[in-house]
Amino acid sequence: MPDNDPLPLESAPLAYENSDFLNSHDGRIIRIISEFSEPLARFRRECIQDTVVFFGSARFRARDEATHDLELLENTGSRQSAPEEEQPAREPEGDASALQLSRAKAAVEMASYYEDARRLAHMLTEWSMSLESQRNRFVVTSGGGPGIMEAANRGAYEAGGKTIGLNIKLPFEQMPNRYITPALNFEFHYFFMRKYWFAYLAKALVVFPGGFGTLDEMFELLTLAQTKKLAKQITVLIYGSDYWQHVINLDVLVEKGAISPRDRELFKFADTPEEAFALLKDGLTRNHLDREKQPANSDEERFLRPEIAKTSR
Repeated sequence: MPDNDPLPLESAPLAYENSDFLNSHDGRIIRIISEFSEPLARFRRECIQDTVVFFGSARFRARDEATHDLELLENTGSRQSAPEEEQPAREPEGDASALQLSRAKAAVEMASYYEDARRLAHMLTEWSMSLESQRNRFVVTSGGGPGIMEAANRGAYEAGGKTIGLNIKLPFEQMPNRYITPALNFEFHYFFMRKYWFAYLAKALVVFPGGFGTLDEMFELLTLAQTKKLAKQITVLIYGSDYWQHVINLDVLVEKGAISPRDRELFKFADTPEEAFALLKDGLTRNHLDREKQPANSDEERFLRPEIAKTSR
């Protein structure tokens, strides 16, 4: 027998308080579940029944900023500027390159989309707040960053409503914009969990001009609607027909048989906040508010309404 006894042990950390485990490969499933359960708990606590999601470029600025402080970011949503040679011209004269001048002009032009998103979100929020409901309906939701995301949250904030930001942790810094309701400010590690929450509560989608991220999010939700994986009708508006018809030639997809002509009915184009709001109000009323006046068809529907949205299997 050894002469010295081992020293007394301290209590081992509880598994759910063990940061080494939680941040390890083995803890990934816990992190994924957390990005489902924690947002769900907050949405319930804040009485969020459903959302209207705004997608669009993080690079667009408010009109006054685009006019007086033109700047191109290095990455979408980052706070770091692109190199000086890629920046638009600060003044439309002098030794500015043709690229800088064209970007300066485009920055001011694209700022109109920021103002339109802000106006549309304001109109939608005013209307949704007028609905008789115990829960918050059709809450404006964005990716939580700058640009069109900020514009949507800003419009809802200025209308006095709650507004959601589903941010994502990126290698470069993306800070949440100041207009998000603090209790509804989220940050995700996993893109797929963030996309889940975009799709799960959404009753409508508004797609403003944007880049890779906007295209990815738009086509993902359109694919879910096309393949009937959404157990609900979702109104999809593509804002800025001139921009999008230059970026994507949907007629070619139809001509080549890549999509059905009926797939064009999955979305509508809009070019003014007033036109977009009229289409949103019509779709949300017809597909959801009017149907909710009908008696529930089953105990399951009575149980699910309005605590949590019904989904496909």
